[in-house]
Amino acid sequence: MKFIKLKLAATVLAALGTMLATSAQAQSNDTLAKVKASGSISMGVRDSSGALSYTLGDGKYTGFHVEVCQGIIADIEKAAGKKLEVKYTPVTSQNRIPLVQNGTVDIECGSTTNNATRQKDVSFVVTTFVEEVRIAVKSNSGITSIAQLNGKNVATTTGTTSVQLLRKNERATGVDFKEVFGKDHADSFLLLESGRADAFVMDGSILAGNIAGSKTPADFKIVGEVLSVEPIAIMIRKDDPAMKKAADDSVKAMIKSGAMAKLYDKWFVQAIPPKNAKIGLPASEATKAAWATPNDNPVESYAKK
Repeated sequence: MKFIKLKLAATVLAALGTMLATSAQAQSNDTLAKVKASGSISMGVRDSSGALSYTLGDGKYTGFHVEVCQGIIADIEKAAGKKLEVKYTPVTSQNRIPLVQNGTVDIECGSTTNNATRQKDVSFVVTTFVEEVRIAVKSNSGITSIAQLNGKNVATTTGTTSVQLLRKNERATGVDFKEVFGKDHADSFLLLESGRADAFVMDGSILAGNIAGSKTPADFKIVGEVLSVEPIAIMIRKDDPAMKKAADDSVKAMIKSGAMAKLYDKWFVQAIPPKNAKIGLPASEATKAAWATPNDNPVESYAKK
């Protein structure tokens, strides 16, 4: 009888532990409650993600996704009835998802592709930008296609999927190239700029942004086939329906009012700081389609089209 009571007690304690863990997890995922209680919100930003998110130095960040997130936060402040301190937290391709998961970052405003694998770990706000993965080379390289990458060094950023896409492309069959990795997008571009890489494979907007911000933009060009069409979206914690709805509703309102299109034009068509360079990348038909029917579909759904 004593053994049965002990076993029952152990079972009750285990069940209670599970309930407490589940409750704690639910509370940790309630971003709106968290930021209202703390009075601050952590925005994940990138140092060199083209016009989407980049640093101006001295802890200042700007870009298309940074401004979209500022709009979302403004709406959250209205709902919370209080002003929030915005803390900018630099993230990389490698640590962005863990930092969202563990609560260090409340909303990630960089250049993250929404895919099915990542959806297992985080949630994505409805798509704001549809990207084309391309290849950047030096203008005098003579490289114009994937086939010409045979025997070359190809740069990409650690923690991204670009070279995997290149290897899977049917035009890459029999093409043997060596991968060289940059720790961030600026580092990857430096590999190309310094001649340590013959090409840099990445999202077209990031390539264009780094070229526009370089010392001699005319020395570089974007070439070759489109390797992939990818939905780029803002990341938030998984299983947080209140935050998901708030962010989605905010983005949808920006789209409906025309504010999203104006922001896009500001960052991808007009001259941007600090060098007043132009990216020169008008909104694609795929981006306009994502705005017309807001959704959080992963890249796999685009591949089926």
